[in-house]
Amino acid sequence: MEKRIERRGHFIDGQEEEMKDEYFISYNPATGEEIAFVSQGDKEDVTRAVRSAQRAYEKTWKKMDPSERGKILKRIAHRIRQESESFGLTDTRDAGRPITHTTNGDVEAVARLFDFYSALPEYARGSTIPTPSNLLNYTKREPYGVVGAIVPWNYPMINVATKVAPVIACGNTIVLKSAEQAPLAALLLARIAVEEGLPNGVFNVINGEAEAGKALVNHRDVHKITFTGSSKVGQHILNNSNGIKSFTLELGGKTANLVFEDANLDEAVEGTMFTIFNNQGQTCTAGTRLLVHEDIAEAFLEKLISKVGKLRIGDPLNPTTQIGAVISAKQLERIRHYIEVGKNEGATLLIGGKQMEVEGLEKGLFMEPTILTNVSSDMRIANEEIFGPVLSVLTFKNEEEAVRIANGTDFGLATTLWTRDLGKAHRLAEKFESGIVWVNTVHTLTPGSAYGGYKNSGVGVEEGIEAMEQYMKLKSIWINYGPYKGPFQEN
Repeated sequence: MEKRIERRGHFIDGQEEEMKDEYFISYNPATGEEIAFVSQGDKEDVTRAVRSAQRAYEKTWKKMDPSERGKILKRIAHRIRQESESFGLTDTRDAGRPITHTTNGDVEAVARLFDFYSALPEYARGSTIPTPSNLLNYTKREPYGVVGAIVPWNYPMINVATKVAPVIACGNTIVLKSAEQAPLAALLLARIAVEEGLPNGVFNVINGEAEAGKALVNHRDVHKITFTGSSKVGQHILNNSNGIKSFTLELGGKTANLVFEDANLDEAVEGTMFTIFNNQGQTCTAGTRLLVHEDIAEAFLEKLISKVGKLRIGDPLNPTTQIGAVISAKQLERIRHYIEVGKNEGATLLIGGKQMEVEGLEKGLFMEPTILTNVSSDMRIANEEIFGPVLSVLTFKNEEEAVRIANGTDFGLATTLWTRDLGKAHRLAEKFESGIVWVNTVHTLTPGSAYGGYKNSGVGVEEGIEAMEQYMKLKSIWINYGPYKGPFQEN
């Protein structure tokens, strides 16, 4: 039976267009099969989408009562839960994530984002500032208008929702460039949002590669850009944008996962496996650097290897699968390259290191969970983002050395530590140069908690009430309600 290949276009002004003659192909990384032909966006497509977003902003969205905007977001959240199977299958086929992760955790995370921001449109408030007599000064928050968003491929529907929910809750409209490696979730979310009452043009999706992203960043009517991706691309956007714009950039990471001698080792092993091997290591906050106290390093690694060897790697559509496929052949080659770099620098391959073959999925892109030991903090594998299931193991003698190693990269997105000592946890949390610190847990997130990094890991924050401030401008208003007496006034 011939498999059906979808033909997908851009989503502009409330409807999905027919596929253009210029298109790219979306592949299922677990099977190698073509699953969709998708329109390749260009400058003209971006301009049409921005115009649609402008019309919707001026005519409808900014004039709508904030409570009504909240009701629409609430309906979208409800519909997402109803469509959990569709969303989960879309992301599993498009990005290689295990089906139990996408249909359960990912869908609920997306719905909760819309739930959270549905309650906030009425709370975008300003302040009243004390002033001399006869003067009133107050501030108010106003939307930017059209916001341009660029998302990555690793958690497709979560990445899209993280941008869309707060942006439109604030009264903005949005033009989102989907990830070319996994574009289908954005189109699905845009369609159901319109079906649940979101006015046409509020949420537009442009598919495409670098040309579309560049056109969006440089469009003169897009005054706010929100981007999630690599630090290299984020720096390029900052250096090459056309005009003065506001940016929110969620960039790369090199999370240190520290295990102290007083930690619960069994829990630390479980957390270590999850933080580096979840989503095949393709997570910004993945604990790619394991820093373990030298007194327990041997015992800890023994427990870890025993557990890693039992991980179930295979078909993402199999409900028992724990680790799915790497997103693309290009990414798989990058991972393998870094493993060789590490070995050449003197690291020891403890387990893994090779591409896997899964029975029945011979064209799939699967990578063995990999652990490298004898890693020093000056090696490339300890400093550069790999974005794959590769764990670099370092040891430390004391707290001072642990903090120095943890902070010793250009990144500062997240840090994890495992200890039973509450005083140590608080003490070290103050010293880590990262936007997130997890103690005895990993990847714990909620829509109400801000997410952002230090150093090369980003500018601004996402999620939380704080994200509302990222997508609104602050205006200061002065009113004189008494007689005006200027400095040039004659006595």
